[in-house]
Amino acid sequence: MSDNITILGIESSCDDTSAAVIRDGILLSNVIASQSVHEEYGGVVPELASRAHQQNIVPVVKAALDRAGVDKHELSAIAFTRGPGLLGSLLVGTSFAKGLSLGLRCPIVDVNHLHGHVLSHFIRRKADDAVPEYPFLTLLISGGNSQLVLVKNYNDMTILGATIDDAAGEAFDKCAKVMGLPYPGGPHIDRLAQEGDPKKFKFAKPHIPNLDYSFSGLKTSFLYTLRDALKTDPEFIEKNRADLAASLQRTIIDILLDKLDKAVKQTGVKTVAIGGGVSANSGVRQAIADYCDRHGLRAFIPERAFTTDNAAMVAIAGYFKYLDKQFCGYDEVPFARVQI
Repeated sequence: MSDNITILGIESSCDDTSAAVIRDGILLSNVIASQSVHEEYGGVVPELASRAHQQNIVPVVKAALDRAGVDKHELSAIAFTRGPGLLGSLLVGTSFAKGLSLGLRCPIVDVNHLHGHVLSHFIRRKADDAVPEYPFLTLLISGGNSQLVLVKNYNDMTILGATIDDAAGEAFDKCAKVMGLPYPGGPHIDRLAQEGDPKKFKFAKPHIPNLDYSFSGLKTSFLYTLRDALKTDPEFIEKNRADLAASLQRTIIDILLDKLDKAVKQTGVKTVAIGGGVSANSGVRQAIADYCDRHGLRAFIPERAFTTDNAAMVAIAGYFKYLDKQFCGYDEVPFARVQI
């Protein structure tokens, strides 16, 4: 393996513009520009997101190169998120990557956003940082995905189970919205849950066959609990905010761990990893660590900086593809929806 392989990663799948530089598998920089414009709308507005990406992408890429101490002419390749995500947002990152590639005459590597989340555990800040050994099981949980993925190699992943309706992150955000919490609601639920009683309220847990997930029934159960209680006590949410958050979080964790346990037993893996935005939740992180400790498994829980959308995960996925010379043609276009 030759030295000085330097990859610029670009991520623009949703509402975060990010750029990162990795050299020989070691992270040199990871810059993220978040968009606050969506907060007043209670969710991401695609048109506003793509406009913000256009404003942010040049300064973000420049900042990533400057912090890494890397000149753009030193780049071996440019890795970019091709999908899934919001098409308008993806087009900004894809077009910029292609333009920079043509200008620098260096190859481009397309990265599946979900692969990036799975491979975030291979981001190293120093050479001796621990990384998972294949095969391992990843619980990929975010606002748009809840999947159990068997990872046999960086380019060999099998989905063992996935949500048939809503994702875990969506359940957090939608239930938080019903409680009157700001968007995104997940972090607010996490904070409140640390002060509440997780056994105070009981919400529906779906019985879905195999290793698939479902969170729509939980959302409905949560909504009906609040609706019925508010009829007799208009102050119900205010009085029980922390207990509601803790009980909701506990229920989501129970649903996630039930299928994870079944998948571990079916596959016989010795290593479990989590990824995606919901893996930033402190309750989820602790539950996974405790589960692995009880069952003698090795747990990989990402730094919070690598749980949400970031270019470091795109760069490391691109690095692996670069080593195998899996380059992308300029005629390839972004895609909104795809599985692992």
